[in-house]
Amino acid sequence: MPTKAVPAPKLIFEKSSPGRVGCNLPKADTPEVDLCSVLGGKRHSLHLPEVSELDLLRHFTNLSQINYGIETGFYPLGSCTMKYNPKINEVAASQPGFTNIHPMQPVESVPGALEVLAQVQTLLCEITGFDEITLQPLAGAHGELTCLMLIKAYHESLGETGRTVILVPDSAHGTNPASAAACGFSVRSIATNGEGNTDMEALRAALGPDVAGLMLTNPSTLGLFEPNIEEICRLVHEAGGQVFCDGANMNAMVGTTRPGDHGFDCMHLNLHKTFSTPHGGGGPGCGAIGLQNHLEPFLPQPVIRRSKAGKVEVLKDRPQSIGRVSAFFGQFLMEVRALTYLLAYGKQGLPRISRHAVLNANYVMAKLKDVLPAAYNRPCMHECVLTAQQYKKGGVRALDISKRLIDYGIHPPTNYFPLIVPEAIMIEPTETESKQTLDEFCSVMETICQEAETDPSLLKNAPTSQIVGRLDEAQAVKILDVRWQPA
Repeated sequence: MPTKAVPAPKLIFEKSSPGRVGCNLPKADTPEVDLCSVLGGKRHSLHLPEVSELDLLRHFTNLSQINYGIETGFYPLGSCTMKYNPKINEVAASQPGFTNIHPMQPVESVPGALEVLAQVQTLLCEITGFDEITLQPLAGAHGELTCLMLIKAYHESLGETGRTVILVPDSAHGTNPASAAACGFSVRSIATNGEGNTDMEALRAALGPDVAGLMLTNPSTLGLFEPNIEEICRLVHEAGGQVFCDGANMNAMVGTTRPGDHGFDCMHLNLHKTFSTPHGGGGPGCGAIGLQNHLEPFLPQPVIRRSKAGKVEVLKDRPQSIGRVSAFFGQFLMEVRALTYLLAYGKQGLPRISRHAVLNANYVMAKLKDVLPAAYNRPCMHECVLTAQQYKKGGVRALDISKRLIDYGIHPPTNYFPLIVPEAIMIEPTETESKQTLDEFCSVMETICQEAETDPSLLKNAPTSQIVGRLDEAQAVKILDVRWQPA
């Protein structure tokens, strides 16, 4: 049952008491300096709270207990792959040999780090089916942008500067058209048919001499594998375009099938999704990209390559390179974590990731079919997209269902995405959740759907168990109030 409301903690400024000190500073062994005379200007109060060490410790501990994360509960946020990050990854990434090196060191002094990067590239090539991998992009959307830069450079090298259009399905992640626009392309939308697949006639009609490429998420954001993927790639290639795979949903395919074998020319990967490095606020991301040989001359430099003799080399003299897309070699410790994860599973264990992810999503979809039917009545991949449209006549929307979930101590799934599904609820359980957890989640969802019919006000007023209730989300984004202001 929903828990009682959590009392709002006092701000640390409200706990402040003049003269109270939370640390014992050693006696200064250097002359005191008047900062005002050194820096200029008048002395200003910093308005720092004055609290004891114990009060400070309690304050931040209480704040940490308010936060929700994968370590505290089920996190079914669709399209985000909020899987558990094994702590062995953190142990590996915290080794002094990795944390104490500096990106400005000569590459000759860090052969171990280069070996890590080369191993990750080799493993990702084998997993994805692409000829080359670069780890330089710093996030998923950054990887998308880098792939589009490669496609643009490729067309320009052929003298085809008139290819200025990128095709994007209407179910795509919002970063797809944004990345295309940031790269200087215009965007043309491709419709989805009644089965949740790419509308092949719409694709054929959109192809032409002005098309640079197609950005396709596979499995799609509808959680469905595109059955016509080879035909789609063939059509785009015959029209002179390139095909980019949005790899945000690679968790459904890892170890089971390879995008490079489907006909894609390039793709981005989210190491902070599929390969278990920290997600979101947990750490920096990595948007590694894979590509076929014909795009290799344009790779961002420096390029890490293993020679025939087995030595890892760093190549910088590459005249067709698009240049750096980030500093140095990307987020190095993310690669350490990913390598630890990949080696722990091994080649034989990797298919278990995708198979259990797909099994869990289909299990949830089957359990909830009577209260939240699937948007498309067919087996899903790693996530299921359901619709709450039937409750809208009673004034209850998908958002209300998700807000009520908070009262039961569960993080909401993704709402209203993809945009083409009315009252969409996107659930991605990932492979790391047990059947018991999924059963508990489905039971709560069934209870909430019953509440939607018998007492809609419970949902409309939710959440009622947290420090804050229902926020005006549009205003909260536009009028930020994130820090304390002195009176």
